Amino acid sequence: MLPSSRTQLGLFFILLCPANIIGLWWAVGSPLVMDPNSICRKTKRLAGKQAELCQLEPEIVQEVAKGTKLGVRECQYQFRFRRWNCTSHSKYFGKILQQDIRETAFVYAITAAGVSHAITQACSMGELLQCGCELTRSRAPPSPTAGPGMEGTAWEWGGCGDDVQFGYEKSQQFMDAKNKKGKNDIRALIDLHNNEAGRLAVRSYMRTECKCHGLSGSCTLRTCWRKMPHFREVGDRLLERFNGAFKVMGGNDGKTLIPVGDNIKPPDKQDLIYSADSPDFCSANRKTGSLGTRGRVCNSTAMDTSGCDLLCCGRGHRDETVVLEENCLCRFHWCCVVQCRKCSVRQELSLCV
Repeated sequence: MLPSSRTQLGLFFILLCPANIIGLWWAVGSPLVMDPNSICRKTKRLAGKQAELCQLEPEIVQEVAKGTKLGVRECQYQFRFRRWNCTSHSKYFGKILQQDIRETAFVYAITAAGVSHAITQACSMGELLQCGCELTRSRAPPSPTAGPGMEGTAWEWGGCGDDVQFGYEKSQQFMDAKNKKGKNDIRALIDLHNNEAGRLAVRSYMRTECKCHGLSGSCTLRTCWRKMPHFREVGDRLLERFNGAFKVMGGNDGKTLIPVGDNIKPPDKQDLIYSADSPDFCSANRKTGSLGTRGRVCNSTAMDTSGCDLLCCGRGHRDETVVLEENCLCRFHWCCVVQCRKCSVRQELSLCV
C-alpha cells in the first residue's frame, strides 16, 4: 500500500533537497510540513537562489512542490516492476540519494523534469503572474505534419503555447542551487548533469499543435501553438536513458567527467550518468537503502524485470489466492448517477519468497 500523496511529497522533497533545507524542515517538527508559506517563513536558513525564490516568488515554491509530487509518482510508475521500486520510505530512500548510482540519477532527472513541467503548466493555466503563454512573435513558421489537402493552407501562431523556457529556468534556479556555490566535486557535477537531462526531456520534445478554421469544416487557416510532451512520455524517455546510463569518473581538473571504459563516447546532455555500481536490491539493507524483494508480487510467466526469476533474485516464489472486492454490475441512472454493486473476486498472485 503506497503512502498518501501528501506523505510521498513530504518525504521525497525533504530527502531530495539540499542539506540546509532538510535541517530546516526537520526543525519545523514534521517532515510533512510542505506548505510553501511555512517553508518561506524560514528563509533565513535557506541559501542563495532558493531564499530569493521564497522571498520574492513564494507561489513558485508551491509549483516546485507540485512538480516534486509529479516526479515521485512517475518514478514509482516507471520502477513498479523493478527490484528497487522508488519507495518513499524515508530511512531507506535517504540512503539511495546519498549514493552516486543510476537510480539516484533517475530520481534527480525526473524531479527536475517534474518541477519544470509543473511550473510551465501553471503558466499556461494562468496561475502565475510572472508568466503566461509563450511569446511567438519571433518564432519561425510552424511545421506540423501535413495532412491530405493541407498544402498551401495559411497559418498563424496563436492559442496558448507553453512557455517551457520559464519553467526550465525556474527549475534550474531551484534544483541546481545546492551545487553551484563553490563545489566542483564529482557528486555535484553528476547531480547538475542529471538535473539538466531531466529538464531537457521536457524542453527538447515540444510538439506543435494546430487547429483549423474555416466555413463548413474547411481549413482555410490554421492556428498553431507549442505544447509540452505529456509527463508519461517524459518518464518513458528518462527510463530509456536510465537503461543506457553512462558510468563516469572525475577528471584531474575536478571540473570534467570522463566515461569509464575503452572507446566509449562521452555522454551527451540528455544522457543519465552515475559513478558507483548499484546494489542488487535483493535483500533488505538499510546501509544501501534496499528494502529487498521478499513478498513482492511478480509475474510467473514474464521474462522481463517483472518476472519472478529476476524480481525474486532466484529465491523462488509462492502462489497465493486472495479475495478482492471490486465494482460490478454498474448501471447508469438518469441523470448523472452510476450505481454499482460490490463483487468478490478471487485472484491468483505470485509472491517472492
